[in-house]
Amino acid sequence: MQKKVAVLGSTGSIGTQTLDVVARHPERFRIVALAAGSRVADVIAQALAFEPEIVSCANERDVATIAAALPARVRVTSGAAGLLAVAAESGADVVVAATDGAVAFDAVFAAVERGIRIAAANKELIVAAGELFMAAAARSGAEIVPVDSEHSAIFQCLVGEPASRIGSIVLTASGGPFWEWERDAIASAALADALRHPTWQMGTKNTVDSASLMNKGLEVIEASRLFGVPAEKIDVLVHRTSVAHGFVVFTDGNVKAQLAPPDMRLPIGYALAYPDRLADRPQSSALAALGAASDAMTATLTFTPPDLDRFPCLGLAYEALRRGGTAPAALSAANEIAVAAFVKGVIRFGDIPKVVAAALDAMTDEPLTLASLRAADLRARAVAHDEVEARLLASAN
Repeated sequence: MQKKVAVLGSTGSIGTQTLDVVARHPERFRIVALAAGSRVADVIAQALAFEPEIVSCANERDVATIAAALPARVRVTSGAAGLLAVAAESGADVVVAATDGAVAFDAVFAAVERGIRIAAANKELIVAAGELFMAAAARSGAEIVPVDSEHSAIFQCLVGEPASRIGSIVLTASGGPFWEWERDAIASAALADALRHPTWQMGTKNTVDSASLMNKGLEVIEASRLFGVPAEKIDVLVHRTSVAHGFVVFTDGNVKAQLAPPDMRLPIGYALAYPDRLADRPQSSALAALGAASDAMTATLTFTPPDLDRFPCLGLAYEALRRGGTAPAALSAANEIAVAAFVKGVIRFGDIPKVVAAALDAMTDEPLTLASLRAADLRARAVAHDEVEARLLASAN
């Protein structure tokens, strides 16, 4: 039987790769709804190819353009109502949550409350609202299957294992393009340098986060929320080839690891097919399956602890996780502002952790609700904006 799939963020990197997986397996999956931002031509092309019942875009002004290009039977909508329609009203069996930021929080929560499986690829959702999100899933019985390669790895390692026997979780990091750079050189790095990721092809924001190791910090928070493990039981190791994606160390000393070539379609396919697996990869040599070149004679896996002095964003993420409450939401929001300012050339790369730290320092502890998360998000953005402006003014003088 075909699984019905809805995609939030269909024109982004995860969204387009999800559609690639679905296209390879039309007998197993069918796209019933798509939600995109402002890439009107792209979502029209997707809708024509996959024939969903619902298509949503960010701006109401684009609805008429999209509707004119599609069959009359397709419902075209926009904004928050459109996201809700795609996630919770499309009849989807699986919702791929691949939007950036908090724009789709309400829609994803609505799907969870209806017991719909979420293939979770939105970092901000789990980082900011993970406690509330997982509690809602526990109440409704909705399955949360992570799509990030590292969390997919941990999820796969934990299938059939009791949570009480988790000793620690180990997430691997590529180290980004600056792993061998000195601290001062990292601080003054150009955008072009930050976007030279050694293994993954990602969007600008995620690639810059990888360069600062903030992406790994956010993933530490995600792992804590997804798997119910405290900060002190989550470690990070730098693994430059991105073949080993994660480990679980159990209380008896045994270790499980998940290894695969660095291809996001693998965790996407697993999240869609779970508890089954897809059969679309040809048999390869044992070394090739570990990410080695087809003619390689050896494959070597190396791991190194991260340097928090050169990559302070990772330490800030651990701090936010330990503080709990709305602190992770503030961390994520302030980082968005800082990264955007760096991409625009307003601040230096080395200013990103300073902007985030200022926002964290300004936060107050308060009970965790969706309302308090939204308020913390807004406050953190305001503080981060002020910090960016102050640094811009200081550099001008």
